[in-house]
Amino acid sequence: MAYALDGVRILELGQIIAGTYGGQVLSDLGAEVIKVESPEGDLGRNPSVAPYKGLSGLFLTLNRNKQSIVLNLKTEAGRDLLYRLVRISDVVIDNFRAGVLERLKIDYPALSAINPRIIQCSVTGFGTGAYRDYPALDLIIQAISGHMAITGEADRPPARIGIPLADMSGGIFACKGILAALYARERSGRGQRIELSMFDCMLNLLGYIGTMWLSNGELPRPPGSGHDYTVPWQAFKAKDGYLVVATREDAFWRTLCTVIGRSELGTDPRYASNAERCRHRQVLVPELERIFAARTVAEWMALMRAARVPAAPVNHLDGAFSEPPVAEDEMVLEYDHPQAGRVRVPGNPIKMSEAPGSISKPAPQLGEHTERVLRELLGLAPERIAELRREGAVA
Repeated sequence: MAYALDGVRILELGQIIAGTYGGQVLSDLGAEVIKVESPEGDLGRNPSVAPYKGLSGLFLTLNRNKQSIVLNLKTEAGRDLLYRLVRISDVVIDNFRAGVLERLKIDYPALSAINPRIIQCSVTGFGTGAYRDYPALDLIIQAISGHMAITGEADRPPARIGIPLADMSGGIFACKGILAALYARERSGRGQRIELSMFDCMLNLLGYIGTMWLSNGELPRPPGSGHDYTVPWQAFKAKDGYLVVATREDAFWRTLCTVIGRSELGTDPRYASNAERCRHRQVLVPELERIFAARTVAEWMALMRAARVPAAPVNHLDGAFSEPPVAEDEMVLEYDHPQAGRVRVPGNPIKMSEAPGSISKPAPQLGEHTERVLRELLGLAPERIAELRREGAVA
């Protein structure tokens, strides 16, 4: 079976989610991703992070489809092996702190001199300026980028987004940059350097909220599940849980009023337009809360779906992974791991007509593929590999 990135070889360096997640997305698309780890191993292997059968659930998720080799890049022999791999690779992803690439002699000038077609993508926390050495953990980036100030309920302590979005944003934008650079290389024949920081990615993801501050000086309060510019657009408590209603268009609002048995609300001048509903939200929302409390989520959803009102149950993960599109779109992958056994992970959302399916090799054990890569890709004899091990260059 063909995959979109068949024939693309990626070397993944570094130890945080930003680079690892980018490599995982590209490996799901068929790229050969060789994870170059230090002798200590990727920090993501720490079994105290999402522990599962003595391993890290984080590592099991983000490193499927990859190979693991151990190179000690602090040794000349280890760097030489990396250089040889760069000659036959397409992309190097790294997420080292600023200055580490130069110190290890694996920065873009060094790598492009070896292979002018190489694409090097570096993901940092804050770029190479004033904050270059500032700690760049996901929580730090979520806080400093403004996202925590607009997440959660008003008049409550700051809340982080429930997933490590800052880390993952680096991987998402890294993939976009790498794919664009691969396309550009088809025309120019040359690779290029890509630089991005998680802080910059999270500023970009502020979207129109950022625009309203930059252009209009508006500092929004945390909206909870609500919306500053649309009413009703929030979660409502039913008898046995919560559902959300999102009536962005006035036609949806009038249909909702019919569904809830209050058609007169649809013609009330105070609520006739979204602008008026926003103006009178302090009166309208409590009224809707009383109405939605009278039925169960399932009862409301049956009515909403029949009338095509934008609404959804507020699922926990058990409900989310039970929804029909999960099976329809193959959004759960399974693989067998030699230590953890059967592992089930979220699938690949990118479906391509000419490259269907998704590969699901297990997350590699530390250094599992070192010998194979050195032997098959670099042509090293077993005696030379054993010598490199004795020298501490590989493991």
